[in-house]
Amino acid sequence: MTIEPWDDNDSPLAYLITFRTYGSWLHGDKRFSVDTHENKNIYGLPKREPNPNLEARMKQNFRHPPVVLTEAQIAVVYEAVAEHCRFKGYTLHAVNVLSNHVHAVISADKKPDKLINELKSYSTRALRAARLSFSDEKIWSRGGSTKYLWKERSLAQAIEYVLYGQGNIKIEDD
Repeated sequence: MTIEPWDDNDSPLAYLITFRTYGSWLHGDKRFSVDTHENKNIYGLPKREPNPNLEARMKQNFRHPPVVLTEAQIAVVYEAVAEHCRFKGYTLHAVNVLSNHVHAVISADKKPDKLINELKSYSTRALRAARLSFSDEKIWSRGGSTKYLWKERSLAQAIEYVLYGQGNIKIEDD
């Protein structure tokens, strides 16, 4: 067993960020979700159990059908994320845009929730500028997921997951 030296980082090396398209992951569906009212997504606390009635209520509240990104939209979002990171001076280690969510590993001196909002806003503007989304269409779900990456090992695992894994690699807790 290798013991790593103490890291005295004031901030994480990077964040693993995930955000989803509108309607692609509902509270109550079989994949579990976080009940932000009850447990505030605190590590180790249980996730919300599948609940078909809750899932049905969520679907009833849809403004429009769930968003599934086309290949053209995926290309625009990919470039928008990369361009935004270049413009802001963030380090984009990896990005993968799929039909229903975006994964990115980014180093930035910014709170990750603000970073997620920036990326969603910039991507939305790019999609609308390319005429690949209607102005009244909600493209992204609320919020997103963030994993703080404090060690080089975790950063490397997150990059590998985003680029090649998509579920096959466990990112160790720091």
